[in-house]
Amino acid sequence: MEGSNETCVYKNKDAPVEARVKDLLSRMTLPEKIGQMTQIERVVTTPPVITDNFIGSVLNGGGSWPFEDAKTSDWADMIDGYQNAALASRLGIPIIYGIDAVHGNNNVYGATIFPHNIGLGATSLVMLLHIDLEPKSLGRNKVVVKCDRDADLIRRVGAATALEVRACGAHWAFAPCVATSIQGRIPNKKIKKIYMRKELKCEDPDIICELSSLVSGLQGEPPKEHPNGYPFLAGRNNVVACAKHFVGDGGTDKGINEGNTIVSYEELEKIHLAPYLNCLAQGVSTVMASYSSWNGSKLHSDYFLLTELLKQKLGFKGFVISDWEALERLSEPFGSNYRNCVKISVNAGVDMVMVPFKYEQFIKDLTDLVESGEVTMSRIDDAVERILRVKFVAGLFEHPLTDRSLLGTVGCKEHRELARESVRKSLVLLKNGTNSEKPFLPLDRNVKRILVTGTHADDLGYQCGGWTKAWFGLSGRITIGTTLLDAIKEAVGDKTEVIYEKTPSEETLASLQRFSYAIVAVGETPYAETLGDNSELTIPLNGNDIVTALAEKIPTLVVLFSGRPLVLEPLVLEKAEALVAAWLPGTEGQGMTDVIFGDYDFEGKLPVSWFKRVDQLPLTADANSYDPLFPLGFGLNYNSSENV
Repeated sequence: MEGSNETCVYKNKDAPVEARVKDLLSRMTLPEKIGQMTQIERVVTTPPVITDNFIGSVLNGGGSWPFEDAKTSDWADMIDGYQNAALASRLGIPIIYGIDAVHGNNNVYGATIFPHNIGLGATSLVMLLHIDLEPKSLGRNKVVVKCDRDADLIRRVGAATALEVRACGAHWAFAPCVATSIQGRIPNKKIKKIYMRKELKCEDPDIICELSSLVSGLQGEPPKEHPNGYPFLAGRNNVVACAKHFVGDGGTDKGINEGNTIVSYEELEKIHLAPYLNCLAQGVSTVMASYSSWNGSKLHSDYFLLTELLKQKLGFKGFVISDWEALERLSEPFGSNYRNCVKISVNAGVDMVMVPFKYEQFIKDLTDLVESGEVTMSRIDDAVERILRVKFVAGLFEHPLTDRSLLGTVGCKEHRELARESVRKSLVLLKNGTNSEKPFLPLDRNVKRILVTGTHADDLGYQCGGWTKAWFGLSGRITIGTTLLDAIKEAVGDKTEVIYEKTPSEETLASLQRFSYAIVAVGETPYAETLGDNSELTIPLNGNDIVTALAEKIPTLVVLFSGRPLVLEPLVLEKAEALVAAWLPGTEGQGMTDVIFGDYDFEGKLPVSWFKRVDQLPLTADANSYDPLFPLGFGLNYNSSENV
């Protein structure tokens, strides 16, 4: 390592960040600079790879662990090993380790798993506005409903996630996704998923803006005088956040994943850019470019959007990170002419490249591009300056290693209670009884016998959805948590018998009179990204058949697990006594029983319009022919049968 703390400004923790950045940048060689721009996957990472190539960042993809069911301390051991290798390099520049903590630290066994963001988007604080219309209009009072999403809850979820991320040694969460979903268009018999890529999908950009408070939860809330666009991190209990995917990935034509958003600049600004302004105001430190295109221009090569708009006009001073293997997607066939892909992406404004595997090729090509003058040294310096700025702001030079005192926060009671609160506030009651005079919920917990059935009643993996333990999600007891069945057994009276069958047997169907009512949990199997494309959006795994077989003979509550609205067959709607959209609630199933047994009321409101038929898509509340099954903002509660 070079010099001493007295002679190296960058080592002086009391020196201004910009002075430290300038000093360190002046000491770096081209290989050291390009190394800082390189992010590699943990499976190709060894201490010599980091030290010899001056690697700036390491990440793990979904389902990439030290080993299966590794404890948080095992993650910390692995990441600290990488960090020590970085500190052993000539200048001792620490790595920044990134992880897809998108609904809790969801790759790590035993971490608290919160609802997916479509569920968090259903949480609301509701205000009714009664407006007297002029006599010349409709001649009656109009009730306008405004649903303010629970931004404080989202902030608390972010803060809890930050603690569990820091406990495993990571410094950077690839969250939040702030894409506005122009939901579910039909591309060649494929339907885009609402939480399409990784997380946050809501129909209204105002809702997304409110939910961007996750940034302040993850990073801490900056002071009022903090300059807009400048990265911020409050302290060692916070993590670097990442606003993604810049920009327009929720509005691609026909809903194609990684597709083309065909809109004017004015529409892009109004609908898709607005949430990023909120993130920049909160000091978001990084922005991830989108796989998608804007009017045919791929975002990873769009100089106007990445540099002229984001960095120059909006004043973003953090760094832009590419998405996974995104540079390979800039050419056809995939991965061809990689050198040119590096050139156009870096010149467009990508500062750090998520390689993640072919780091040797990336380093070689970028070095050659600089030496040939095709990428200027000023562009390299700009990228590295931004990366170093975030590392200094994040305190990595002072505290590069894991704070082991945080290990006890992972899956702790306080965080699980917060997740439980998030679940009960996100549930949307779509139906309660055949008419408002005879509500079915809340359920009586002291009846003699209850039937619990359905593919999702006792499957924690299905309950957590995609991006949990693996990229696409898994089935079964994949982590520590409470299924709906577990929660029901805990919530009912001492004398109540709970009978569970994943699929009701013929014998059970023939003797349903033994039960007071049935709780049926059905829904989607886990998915992520293109794996979720679906042309029909019907309830899979014979969900409709299970519901109707019971609902025709016994009072039935249907709990639907999904990452988006699904087709609700008329027979299901007619026969089921009650219907709850539970989204993908995560590990804390008690949040569901808190509400269905009446300890708490329903609060959730739809963050998206619920369509009647898939041929209605795209369906948004401002459409002239708006005719949803349930409108944006709909949600019943125990105090009223109206949408309030």
